[in-house]
Amino acid sequence: MKAPGIYSILFFIGILSGGIGISGCQLNVAPDDSIIFEPPRNVEVVPGDNVTEIFWSHHRNKRIVGYRVYRSRSYDGRFTYLGSTKLDYFVDRTARNGHLYYYAVSGYDSRGNETDLSTESAYTIPRPEGYDVLIRDFRVEPDFSGFEFSTATLGPYDDQYTDIFYDFSDGYHYMNVWDDTDIKDMGYTYSIKDIKYAPVSGWSPTKDVVLRAGHTYVVWTFDNHFAKFRVYELGPGYVVIDWAYQTLQGEPLLKREVPAKGERILRSKKFDIGY
Repeated sequence: MKAPGIYSILFFIGILSGGIGISGCQLNVAPDDSIIFEPPRNVEVVPGDNVTEIFWSHHRNKRIVGYRVYRSRSYDGRFTYLGSTKLDYFVDRTARNGHLYYYAVSGYDSRGNETDLSTESAYTIPRPEGYDVLIRDFRVEPDFSGFEFSTATLGPYDDQYTDIFYDFSDGYHYMNVWDDTDIKDMGYTYSIKDIKYAPVSGWSPTKDVVLRAGHTYVVWTFDNHFAKFRVYELGPGYVVIDWAYQTLQGEPLLKREVPAKGERILRSKKFDIGY
């Protein structure tokens, strides 16, 4: 039998190596434009103030050189193109507070081939937020002891629209709510953005929480909105917080009755409100 020549050997090696050919004496195999890659995975969204951040895992196929980001106003609605990036991250600066958005991501290669859209249900509602708000003890500076999320303003602790107010008692820091509002300590977080959803139970029965630096707290307001704040700093008679407030009202079936003006009640037993 005739021994194989050098060109036959190179051809055989090219087949074994996935179609990598040789120039001149070698075989060239062009990439197939019809190849369909899997879509990006692990798409996550983080809401901000009139902005949404979108993250996903880097595509494991090295032929994917970039990503395209899409948005829809409904789960099964039509997705429209927002922009492209070569990073595993995109910022939607056209989002608006109080609107529900769904996001999806595709990958593309150097020839323009594009994957299907990602399959995760990645949705969010941008909302206002603020940082470094200093709240005083209600006994010492009552006009600067309360905070209203919807207007992002400080005010009197006993104002009918105040959502939370601060109390420094016997060396302990407390945040209080009225009887028509709920509050819960969600524990230590690295960022206020770590808490994405309001709890369905576990609200404080005493309508107050002990404040700890680095902890994030969720508030269910009297008019059925959710808010959160994270303690940045504590000092004698003051607290500094970061906050976020969801302008889209909660599920109507959960809506509570709004009390008449002047009828708000405090159930905390640690102090007399008439002090």
